[in-house]
Amino acid sequence: MTTAFCAGFISSPHDASVVGDVTKPEDQENLVKHAVDTFGSVDVFINNAGVEGQVGPLIEPDPKQVDLVLEVNVKGVVYGIAAAAKQMIKQGKGGKIINACSIAGQEGFEMLGVYSASKFAVKGLTQTAAKELAQHKITVNAYCPGIVGTSMWERLDEKMMEHLGTKKGEAFAKFSEGIALGRSQTPEDVANLISFLASEDSNYITGQAIVTDGGMVYP
Repeated sequence: MTTAFCAGFISSPHDASVVGDVTKPEDQENLVKHAVDTFGSVDVFINNAGVEGQVGPLIEPDPKQVDLVLEVNVKGVVYGIAAAAKQMIKQGKGGKIINACSIAGQEGFEMLGVYSASKFAVKGLTQTAAKELAQHKITVNAYCPGIVGTSMWERLDEKMMEHLGTKKGEAFAKFSEGIALGRSQTPEDVANLISFLASEDSNYITGQAIVTDGGMVYP
C-alpha cells in the first residue's frame, strides 16, 4: 500500500515541501522535522490527508478498501497528532492541531459506512487529544465539510452510479438538495474555517468538530 502526502509550508520569503506516507509514523516525524529545520518551529499542524475508499452497502465490504480507509483516515491522524504534539510540547509555547473530519463524522451516510466510521474516529481522536494536550496549551479541533465540488465528489458520484443506478451528477445533486443555503460548498468555504482555526481568534476553542456545510446536519 502506498499512501502519499505532499505537505507544503509557506513562510515568506521561503517555502518548502516534503513527500511521505501518512500511515508511517517515521514519515510523519520527518515531516515535522523538515518544518522545524526550515522554519524553526511547528505552530499549526493540519491532518488533511484522507480517502473515501469503497462506496457501497456495508453487507458487501471490500477488505482491501476497508483497510485503506482506516489506515489513512484513522492511523494517519493518530500518527500526525503524535508527531506534531511531541514537537509542540518540546517547543513549550503551545500550538494548534487541526484534523480533517466530515459531516459523515457527525451522521452516518448510506453507501459510505466505512468512511463514516473513520470520520467518527477522527472526531473521537480530536476530543481525546484536546483533553490530553490542553495542559501544554495545545488546542485540537476538527473541521467537517459537507458536499464540496471537488474531484473527490466526482469519484463518489461515479461510484454511486454503479449501486444506485443514477446518471452522472444525480447523486451529487441529490445530496446537495438538502443544503439550507441552497448551493454546494466550495473549497474556499472550507479554507475559511481552517484559517480561523489556525488563527489566534480560535485560541479558546478546543476539542470541537465544527461543521461547515451550508446547513445539512445539525449536531
